[in-house]
Formats: sequence, structure tokens, C-alpha cells
Amino acid sequence: MEVIGKSVIRKEAIDKVMGRANFTDDFHTVRMLSGKMVISPYGHAKIVSIDTMEAWQVPGVRAILAGERFPLTGEAIRDRPPIAVDKVRYHGEPVALVVADTPVQARKAADLIKVQYELLSVVNSPTQAFQKGAPLVHEHLGEYKKEEDSFSVPGTNIATHIKIRKGNMEKGWADSVTVVEASFSFAPSDHVAMETRCATAEIMPDGTITIMTSSQAPFMVKRLLSDYFGIDLGKIIVHTPLVGGAYGGKAPVQLEVLAYLASKAVGGKPVKIFNTREEDIITSPCHIGLDAFVKLGAGLNGKIYVAEIRYLWDGGAYSDKAIDVTRSGAVDCTGPYNIENVWCDSYCMYTNHPYASPYRGFSHAELSFAIERTMDLLAQKLNMDPLELRYINAIMPGDTTPTRVLLNKSNVGNLRKCIEKVRELIHWDEGAVKEINNRLIRVKGVGCSWKTSTIDIDAPSGVILTFNRDGTINLMSGVIEIGTGTKTILAQILAERLKMDVDNIYVKMEVDTQTTPEHWKTVASRGTFMAGRAVLKAADDVLDQLKEVASCVLRAPKEDLEVAGSRVFLRDDPSIGLHFKDIGHGYKYPNGNSIGGQIIGRGSYILRHLTHLDPDTGAGKPGPEWTVAAYGVEIELDRRDYTYRLVKACTVVDIGRVMNEKAALGQVMGAMSMGLAFAGRETFYFDELGRVLNPQLRTYRPLRYGENPEYLVGFVETPQLDGPYGARGVGEHGLMGMPGALGNALSIAAGVSLNNLPLIPELIWKAKEALM
Repeated sequence: MEVIGKSVIRKEAIDKVMGRANFTDDFHTVRMLSGKMVISPYGHAKIVSIDTMEAWQVPGVRAILAGERFPLTGEAIRDRPPIAVDKVRYHGEPVALVVADTPVQARKAADLIKVQYELLSVVNSPTQAFQKGAPLVHEHLGEYKKEEDSFSVPGTNIATHIKIRKGNMEKGWADSVTVVEASFSFAPSDHVAMETRCATAEIMPDGTITIMTSSQAPFMVKRLLSDYFGIDLGKIIVHTPLVGGAYGGKAPVQLEVLAYLASKAVGGKPVKIFNTREEDIITSPCHIGLDAFVKLGAGLNGKIYVAEIRYLWDGGAYSDKAIDVTRSGAVDCTGPYNIENVWCDSYCMYTNHPYASPYRGFSHAELSFAIERTMDLLAQKLNMDPLELRYINAIMPGDTTPTRVLLNKSNVGNLRKCIEKVRELIHWDEGAVKEINNRLIRVKGVGCSWKTSTIDIDAPSGVILTFNRDGTINLMSGVIEIGTGTKTILAQILAERLKMDVDNIYVKMEVDTQTTPEHWKTVASRGTFMAGRAVLKAADDVLDQLKEVASCVLRAPKEDLEVAGSRVFLRDDPSIGLHFKDIGHGYKYPNGNSIGGQIIGRGSYILRHLTHLDPDTGAGKPGPEWTVAAYGVEIELDRRDYTYRLVKACTVVDIGRVMNEKAALGQVMGAMSMGLAFAGRETFYFDELGRVLNPQLRTYRPLRYGENPEYLVGFVETPQLDGPYGARGVGEHGLMGMPGALGNALSIAAGVSLNNLPLIPELIWKAKEALM
């Protein structure tokens, strides 16, 4: 490999470090209007009246949208009005939208809108939502339009119920000598992307709608706007420039709908809607919460025979993407362990919380916390090394997943190798516990995870390659550059296949749905896998065209030609050949005759052999592969005040093949930092009215500079045979095991089982006090 595996500098790096990179809010026209939302101050309330009289008196106000019934929106279930009518279902829900000449005028008018509410009973947790007689968040659930694989239960708060039924539970419990069970809980939180969400919309005189948005899914924006409002797909053009972080939060479609409605209300003029940080935290989709119950049965040798699991996902006020997260949590419900007998119920529950979207890991960091804490409880009960327990039960080729997919070396990798490498990196054999003094204790905790991608079974990805006259190549893909460096990886894949200098490949960063080939969504660690396959196909198309023209000019059969170094030449005599610049736009003979033309390569890929899940058993193939990983966290706890310091964090992923070493390290370390912040401090605090009490970065605190531990990252390479050059996705996997490993370390250090997040000193103190 000449390019694959090398630490190639990212294609957009210079623009970003020089401050030249443009994000959605950087694009503005002189005549662009501003939209500003009025949001609900309550979690659940009836809208009695909306008074807009004073707001209309503010100079510059062009439109006020309030009290109107627009088509219901949502992906899995159409249950969400773009602007609330009749009642509000979460704190932060838009109840009105003001369009004015400037942001200041729009904000001033929005503040003058008076909304009278009548408070309703609040559903403040998924467990409460699950109880009989709980207040209904959606009284008309059975009347909504929904997808076939959404299994809502009218008359309840259940948006969907996914069942996994594998093996024989009676036999599993009969074979088990030791049983452990535990409950776990944590509230929703936020993605805290550096760039808050932003969308603009303009309707042209011919009816063409142009949207610019900081989205992970511009093609889904196009499709859903068409579905919601009955607009021809060809009339909707969506632009997405660079995106300043997303982590799943920018996969749903929200502000784009509001921007379109705002533009329509002012005669098609361009309107921008830009979230403040507070709006981004509470108004737009959040990171899902979870209440979980896990029960495991095992033999004295540590072999797990049976698992009974219930996940109650906090989908919030509207189902949207939470239903997909619920399904994803079900298919990998056991974690990366071979358990023959499984009974899992995964529920998406409506609550009066901000509605949920995917979060880096797509339910797997959340379920892994519950599974990995239970694994440590089992290890304690068996008096067994927790790393050894995981090694014994590690899922392997020849085993089957909870949805009964038979695994092989290609589609699951090698978890045991990951565990062995973690053992080395964190010096596990030197001991998990070290007494520093009477107050301080250092403890190591471990965990594992796995993940498949439960995306649409017909999800596509396409790539177009065009030649410049100097022999360089333009690469166009619908993948969004959200900070992962995926488009640089695509350039590396192309350079490797064409055996050319990666610096001679130019990657278009902005996506334009009218001219860029479709990529389903930039989510679920699918960018490299799917677009990479499309790049390889496009590269083969280019190779064939190059050889076709060169064959005529060099008077040699195509099979005698080789391509490398931006040249096409005779395999047996490389001195005879042509440079790309001579044939990339056709070849001109000395007498002026010409053949060929601009070489344009195309390639597309669609996932194969994926199926829907059986609604009664969960059987089916939801994704192409399962990436496995192992983790370790070392902490130093002060046993007097229960504060702690993160000392080391370790992740080992079976990545298939490392495509760009420094990019992979950066992805994993960044994900680990997010995982530790989610586990250690990030959460929403709700009051009895369902209000988020900490919607600013003063009170919602990710990890700050200087608080990070030493990061240790390792890779195992078991090639995925159908992946581009054997690669698997890696964008999410550094995060997924951090909560479980941190929870295990702190539980040992504090001498108490910690089953709730975030793991703040107050939680540890309360857990200790409960034992006294």
C-alpha cells in the first residue's frame, strides 16, 4: 500500500486552521431575513391563547407564524407539528416563529409575543411513561401516519416496541448456577457540537426551493420536504457546506422545515434560522436517555447462558429518530458476548422531554453501560477477573448475533485480540487496585462493546470523478465533512487504486443535492464503507476509460496497459505511455484529429443482503458487519470527598484496516473524550414541570482543556472482506465503552455499585450514604 494507512493531511485542514472554512451561518446575502423562534417554557401544557399584537408593531417584522396547522413531520411516525398547536409537549418546543429584516428585530418581536398556557401533568421519565395510567403525551397516537416497521401502541406512551427472542429461556435459566440482575438509568443530554444548527431557505419564482443547512443528511432533507408538503423532488435543492461537528444531532430534519415555512410566509424571500446555544440544547433534538433492566444467568466457569433485558428509551416528546435508536439498541442488546438464549424488549417511550436523535454510537454507548456494569457484577459474584470473564464470553466467528446472523472472521473481527491488547496497554496484570495513601486510591475498570449499523436496507452511496486538463481529478461524493476526515480517506482510496499522488485529487467539500451523487446520510460510521466502495467502482470505470483511449493511441491491447503515477503505459515497457493530461480530456493527434473526451467516472454502492427484522422474534440481518472493541479506564478517587481524576483511558478497536493512522487516532481519542464527558458529567436536570434547568454551557459542562486523561489507543486489523481495502468504520467506537469502563472503575474504588449516570461525586456520596 502506497497511500492507504499513511497519515495524509486532511483536504480541508488548511482552510480550517487559517479560518477560511465556511459553515452554514457564514453564508449571507444582503436581502436575507432572519427567523426567530418563540419556545415553550413548560414541558407539558395546553396552549390557551397566543397574542401577537405587540410583536407586529416592531419595525422590520415581515411575518409571524403561530397557531397554524401545518403537515405533521417526523421520520418513523408523523407525530410532530413544526410549530406547536393545541399543546406543547416539551420545554423548548417552538410555539411561534417571527420573520424580520434583522436578527435583533426578530428577537425583539419574539419576546413580545404573549402565550397563555394551562399546565398539564408531566411525564418525566421513560419508566413513568411505561406505567399504566400515566398521562398520555400523544392522545391520538393511532391516527398518525407511520412506517411499517414502527410498532406503536395506541392508548399508551409506547412509540415502538422491538422484540428479540432467541433460543430457549427455560433451558438457559435451568443451566445457570449464578444469576445477577440490576437496573440502570440516565437522563437525556446534548451533543454540544461546536457549530449550533442553522438553516436557510429561499423559494425562487419558478417554485424551486433552495435550502442551505448544517445537516448530516441533505438528501433526507430533500426527500422529507417533498413528502411533507407534496413538492416535486426536482424542485428542492439542498446545499451543505462544512459542518462543525454533528455526532448524530444533525441527522434529523427540523430547522429546514421552519426555514421553508418562513420563506413561504414572506413570498419566497431568503430566511435564515440560527440556533443560539440554549436553543440548540433544548429546542433541537437531544441525546437519548435510558432506563434499563439486565438479568444474566451463568455457570460457575463464567459462561453466560441466558440474558433477559428491558430497555426503556427516553424518546422525548416526538419519536422521529428515537425509533431507529430503539431498534439499534435491540439488535445488539447483549453487547459483544455469545449468549444463546436472549429475551429483550426495547421500547421507545414518549415523555415530556426534548425529543431524541442519534448520538455518536447510536444507542450502543447507552446499552453498553448497562451490560458492562452487569458483567462486572457477575465477575464479582463469581470472584472472577472481569477481563477474563469478557474473554471467555467474547463473540467469535461461528457464533450468532441476537438477531440470529451467523458471524465469520470478516464480519465480526477479533474481540479476544482487542481484550489482550487492552490488557497489555493498561498493565492489567500489575493489578486493578493501587492504594496511594489513606485518602487516594487508583483503580482500573474495563469493558467491551460492538456495533452494527441498522440503517435503511436500500441506503445508497454514489461517487463521480471528473478529469481536469492538467491530469488532476475532482472527486464528488454526498458524504458530509462533519469533522471526521472521511472525504480525505476517499481521496486516499482513489489514489491507492489509481496509483497516483493523493495531492493530485481535489475533493469537493460542499454537497449540492442537484449535482452531487446521493449518499444516504453521513451517520453510523458508514461514510468510509459505503462511499469507499463507490469510489472503487468509479476508479475502475476511470481505469477502463483511460485504457480505452490509450489503447488506440499506443496501438496496444488494453490488457497490456498499466496505470500508475498519473500515466498509462505498456506493462513491459513503461517508457512508452501517456500522461493523464494527454488523454483525460481526449487525445489530439498531430494532424488535429481527436478521440475520446473528458473522462468522467461514476460508481455507486448499495448495501446487500440486509433484511427487515421479524416483528415477533427480531430475526434478521440489520447491518453488514459488527465492529468490536475493548476498553480500560484508570481513575484516582479521593475517598474523603468522592472527587476523582481521570488518569488513563484506553481503547482497542478491530478497525479492519487502518486507512489514515493519525486520522484514526484522532477519531478514537475524540470519541473517548466524549464518552468520558457523557459518563462523568453531561446530563439534563429536569424539574417537576419538565423544564431543563441547565441549558447553557455555564451549567452544562463537557470536559474542559486540562481535564482529559492520557489516551492509549490500539488497533487490531482483521480485514472486512467487502470493505474498501478491508476497512471498517471507526468514528463512534472510541466512545461506546467509556461509560461502562468508568462506571466499573469508580464502583470498585468507592466500594458501591454505581448504576446511574452521570458519575459525579454527589452520586457516589449518595450511593455510599445509602449503604450506611
